[in-house]
Amino acid sequence: MSAWGNFGEIANVAQVTGLDAVRLIGLIVKAASTARMHKKNCRQFAQHLKLIGGLLEQLKITELKKYPETREPLEQLEDSLRRSYILVNSCQDRSYLYLLAMGWNIVYQFRKAQNEIDRYLRLIPLITLVDNTRIRERLEDIERDQREYTLDEEDRKVQDLILKSESVKDQTTVLKKTLSCSYPNMCFNEALQKESEMLQVELQRSQANMDVNQCEVIQHLLEVTEVAAANVVPERSSPKKASKKSEPDFSDMNEKEHTFDESYPRKSDSRTTSRNTSSVSSRKDLLSRRGSSLDEEWHSDLLGCCSEPLLCMKTFFYPCGTFSKIATVASGNHMSSAEACNDLMAYSLILSCCCYTCCIRRKLRNLFNISGGFIDDFLSHLMCCCCALVQEWREVEARGAYGVYSLWTYVFQLSQHFEVLCVG
Repeated sequence: MSAWGNFGEIANVAQVTGLDAVRLIGLIVKAASTARMHKKNCRQFAQHLKLIGGLLEQLKITELKKYPETREPLEQLEDSLRRSYILVNSCQDRSYLYLLAMGWNIVYQFRKAQNEIDRYLRLIPLITLVDNTRIRERLEDIERDQREYTLDEEDRKVQDLILKSESVKDQTTVLKKTLSCSYPNMCFNEALQKESEMLQVELQRSQANMDVNQCEVIQHLLEVTEVAAANVVPERSSPKKASKKSEPDFSDMNEKEHTFDESYPRKSDSRTTSRNTSSVSSRKDLLSRRGSSLDEEWHSDLLGCCSEPLLCMKTFFYPCGTFSKIATVASGNHMSSAEACNDLMAYSLILSCCCYTCCIRRKLRNLFNISGGFIDDFLSHLMCCCCALVQEWREVEARGAYGVYSLWTYVFQLSQHFEVLCVG
């Protein structure tokens, strides 16, 4: 186990040097609100320090530092608060897996920090210097406010699974779930790479401190990340770029809508053949992937819609547009926004809109071979239909199936042009 002072190696010392106790407590409270790990412990610690901060605000600390009997305890209190800030700030800046593995060690540091701060506070003869009833009452409140610091039950289960379990599949599944919350704006592979880099830094620091136990734990965590990275299905990192590549073809088509001549049918025949062939091959790729792979998970979380605010707002104000694109990919038949709007309005009249949309979600799950059930689909759309639609469209983009929708849209628009030509 590393000593408490080891946390000082990663702190911004210049930020906390020269600050008095009240300002240090303010920094700790602010850092506690952004902690990624040990959130409950950080909040409890910050609440306890707020009580002390409220007491110190009523004292003239500058005056107290003039007296030898109060100056030294105050300086020791400030030193302890600086280390406490470093401790709380580390719950945000350090590696998620490292903080998880060192869970009980950090819990012990919180307990030690509170006891040390309270001990220095009792050394200050406040009662003799400030004869005030409110001060005495606040001191009694601080004495009674004994916080309990422990490791959350969920974090404890994840820690046991990562450190003790030998099942690679279970470890990979847990890592996907936890890292998606810790790194909401990164895909799983990027999050693993980030954690691996941070763990390398932790390993170098532990080697410098000659801490054998921590080195062994970090080595194990690195092995877990390497195995998870080797077993994860490769994700397409730039679906948006792929979609952008296909967009110029459609923009060219729109520009040429009103320039049909006698040679248009001959040119469009070859283009239609190639487009239909690629559409069928894309569809076959999805179906073959569905038949050959094991059950997979969603690439994005149901409640992670805010990571793409533009798509979230667009879906909220115009759900028919997003739903029509999802239904086109899931069913393999083109659905326009108007048709989606009509269907949703019709099913809404009989109070079964969620049943209709969750059926499309079920088709999409079956297409991508994602695990789940009808009840899960129904509850997802019942809880927040907008979040469910955003998750489904992000899954389409992550799987690279956006091209299927674009090709069906092109074929549909092309058939409309032929109908216009035939009528003409």
